[in-house]
Amino acid sequence: MAFRSVFDGGALRTEFESAGISPHFVPLIWKYVLHNPGCDLSDVPSLPSAAYPLLISKFRPLTSFLSSALDSNDRLTTKLLIRLQNGNSVEAVIMRYDTRQGKYDGKPRSGGPRSTLCVSSQVGCKMGCKFCATGTMGFKNNLSSGEIVEQLVHASRITHIRNVVFMGMGEPLNNYAALVEAIQIMTGFPFQLSPKKITVSTVGIIHAINKLPIDLPTVNLAVSLHAPDQDIRCQIMPAARAFPLGKLMDALQTYQKNTQQKVFVEYIMLDGVNDHEQHAHQLGKLLVTFKVLETGGKLDTFQSDW
Repeated sequence: MAFRSVFDGGALRTEFESAGISPHFVPLIWKYVLHNPGCDLSDVPSLPSAAYPLLISKFRPLTSFLSSALDSNDRLTTKLLIRLQNGNSVEAVIMRYDTRQGKYDGKPRSGGPRSTLCVSSQVGCKMGCKFCATGTMGFKNNLSSGEIVEQLVHASRITHIRNVVFMGMGEPLNNYAALVEAIQIMTGFPFQLSPKKITVSTVGIIHAINKLPIDLPTVNLAVSLHAPDQDIRCQIMPAARAFPLGKLMDALQTYQKNTQQKVFVEYIMLDGVNDHEQHAHQLGKLLVTFKVLETGGKLDTFQSDW
């Protein structure tokens, strides 16, 4: 029998409501599990007596476990390998940085050490992007909202997480319901992340982008553009055939109008493919009417290490 994670918020609330138990106890369970690694659900204090047999029979504090945590040589990055109850594994990555490094407008930056967690939304991916290691795996399964949130739980036991980016394994907008529920849990008690500190990256699933201003209006959106025209996009991102560049840009214009937020544009330069001067000019024309933040890098081959 497969148990549900207590962080599958919708499922847990539904079970509680069916049993006549107030759902306001749910965040209290999350807080206890978050602060008590290895606990048993029978240990959670102050719940109605009817809650305990329901929890024990259908849920587990965590349905995944941390298989390994590997630090980079400079200890700024930690890669987590997380084993799911179905036997598959996903990766999450903790990235540490100090916002005081460098200057802004000629002045020292304020702030201090920060940690960002990169989380996965699927095992494998259907998109097949040529530069992405996950794209070579094919698609295996969606993660539940609980399995997504559990990545944050595992990482939080290593360091305090300030930001979350959905840039790990999978296309987040192809697992839309679980994505929305996971972010709603992350921004609520006890995690209480700011929605403005969460970024969702997508290859450009247009129908899902159209729903984001309603479901996640203050979360950041990042778009994996990687080419200034449709032909090159289709060459390196096969899924782009289903989402023509013109229609994608129209959807982003509407998104920006409705949310009044900047859009992160991701662009990996692939040697001899999308890194010519003409591509830079095309990209500039494509984005001239947008408020964007650009992120990118240079790769000499089509394969990245993610």
